[in-house]
Amino acid sequence: MDRRSFLLATGTLALSQLLIGCGGSNQAQLKVQLLKGSIPGQVVNKFQKALKPQVQLKFAPTEQIQDLFKQLQNWQQPPKTSDEQGWRRFIPLPQDQKTPIADLVTLGDYWLKAAIEQKLIQPLNEAQLKQWSALDNKWKQLVTRNDQGNPDPQGKVWAAPYRWGSTAIVYNREKFQGLGWTPKDWSDLWRDELRSRISLLNQPREVIGLVLKKLGKSYNTENLDQVPELEKELSTLNQQVKFYSSTTYLEPLIIEDTWLAVGWSDDLLPVLARYPHLSAVIPQSGTAVWADLWVRPQGTDKDTLANQWIDFCWQPAIAKQISLLSKTNSPISTNIVASDIQESFRNLLLSNREVFDKSEFLLPLSSSTTKQYESLFDKIKKA
Repeated sequence: MDRRSFLLATGTLALSQLLIGCGGSNQAQLKVQLLKGSIPGQVVNKFQKALKPQVQLKFAPTEQIQDLFKQLQNWQQPPKTSDEQGWRRFIPLPQDQKTPIADLVTLGDYWLKAAIEQKLIQPLNEAQLKQWSALDNKWKQLVTRNDQGNPDPQGKVWAAPYRWGSTAIVYNREKFQGLGWTPKDWSDLWRDELRSRISLLNQPREVIGLVLKKLGKSYNTENLDQVPELEKELSTLNQQVKFYSSTTYLEPLIIEDTWLAVGWSDDLLPVLARYPHLSAVIPQSGTAVWADLWVRPQGTDKDTLANQWIDFCWQPAIAKQISLLSKTNSPISTNIVASDIQESFRNLLLSNREVFDKSEFLLPLSSSTTKQYESLFDKIKKA
């Protein structure tokens, strides 16, 4: 599962590759492959100005996080050892075009366990990151993992978060005007007025997770059998749902086929900008949180430039700029106020500390537990 990357263009890297600095074979370079739309071009320009002139920055945006994960895998593939190599001495066969290994790559927190397990990335040295101490413990715990990719306070630091978002409720304000209430929490999804009026993500962890949250449990509950009321609650919620999808769940809301949807904040923001009759809210009891992270591919040098870039992203003024221009939240405390943000976006971008503390990352589960989630989800949808 990976959240859908519905990307913003305003104030972001719009070129296929942003190259800053003059060429030179001996020139210091920083090569970054990042999720398109996740870092404003203005931030890269500011970083360049803060460095010595001879440094060359190569920032290559990619459309989807899963493509960045595949690139990490490609870099670790062993070279060909077939007869083809021998033939190349006599017949000039076409060479595979392989992208040079980047110093840093964007990865979503969901992919972190697999990247560690498959030895695609190497740990960071947090002692070389000046701003590490400014991170809340929740972020440090997310990226501190053992060699199997599971959270472990005795593990190593494998990534650096630079922006985050959440799962939220988006609804048609006009449809709720006559009801006398608006959605505030997960429990509202069970109200009679919303029978067959909801579109949900087609994701077991997200749907079962919000039911667990409604019941006062964790998104990361290991044994679903220990929550006896779960299946009944999930079955009742299923009767409220008209549509399950992880890619087109907003379309029924836009054409007023549904009144409410549950989705990822980076998908919701462009829709909120275009359809002013829609509003979004973060459930008061807490929700699922996702993060975009910087990771260092296996085989790259421990480049101080990469550490400088991570620290730069964590400077409060820069973190604020990333947050406002890429329309996401920052792991670093910023002085963003309501007047900084367009009104329709405020509920998603103004971080409520109390709600954030109740929210959770979707942490790795055992394969048997994952199958339990998938099996229950399939059973309910087929009922």
